[in-house]
Amino acid sequence: MAKATVKQNSVREMKSDAKRAAREAAFSPLMERLARVGYGVKGFLYIAIGFISIASALGKSSTPADQIGAIVTFSKLPYAELLLWIILIGLVSYSLWGIIRAVLDPFHKGSDLKGLLARGGYLVSAATYASFAVPTYHLLIGARGGTRANGTVEMVSKVMAMPMGRWLVGAIGVAAIAAGLYQMYMGYKMDFEKQFKPYALTPDQIRIAKQFGRYGTMARAVVFVIVGFFVTLAAYQANASHARGFDGALDYLAKQPYGLWLLGIIALGLIAFGIYSVMSAAWLKLKRE
Repeated sequence: MAKATVKQNSVREMKSDAKRAAREAAFSPLMERLARVGYGVKGFLYIAIGFISIASALGKSSTPADQIGAIVTFSKLPYAELLLWIILIGLVSYSLWGIIRAVLDPFHKGSDLKGLLARGGYLVSAATYASFAVPTYHLLIGARGGTRANGTVEMVSKVMAMPMGRWLVGAIGVAAIAAGLYQMYMGYKMDFEKQFKPYALTPDQIRIAKQFGRYGTMARAVVFVIVGFFVTLAAYQANASHARGFDGALDYLAKQPYGLWLLGIIALGLIAFGIYSVMSAAWLKLKRE
């Protein structure tokens, strides 16, 4: 009996030590730097998406206005290999940061329903940005086939071919709509993560950062809702061709009445969101408590 108790205590101590080591790594200066790189890369991708959207609406670009399209655009610039390596590191870092936000909860979202939904969203974000790392690596090694123009339809088609695939696609679509509505709420309430260094910012700087975040978050939310609607429609009609990704949602806006104005408002919002993410990269502060 005594031996069993000692063994149980030893296991508990090992788990406690492992958890403590994980938290030390998560809140280390290295992780903070990687998170900054991740936010910065995310920001520049959204800025590029906004400009590509405007250029596409004016007939001056055929590049898809999504994250992959933005990465392809960067691959055509001078010093493209260096840029792609930075993007790849940023995508991996942001994915790792998403896992840390979900598991260790550095922004103290809590374990109630609202907190768990937010932390679940971090996991989805981690998986999404990890998926962007694959075509980025393909561009680095010259495998251009990794940057498909209609990857959303292909992905939805593969999922729908699985057992219960239509239900899974439908759930993804509904989740995207819910995420978009939640982001609209966040933008309206200006309920953003407490990730800025208050001692490094003036009140005016904090106000400007929040306004960029508010506009950008609500603009991105509109795109999420449109993507979710079409993914749900694809599941309902058992037709993967109805699905649209980020670029498809922006293209849909452009084809509506006053579409260029609508797209312009959303595109500028995505640029604002990118700027807010770059601000996060500059002023991020991880808090243990």
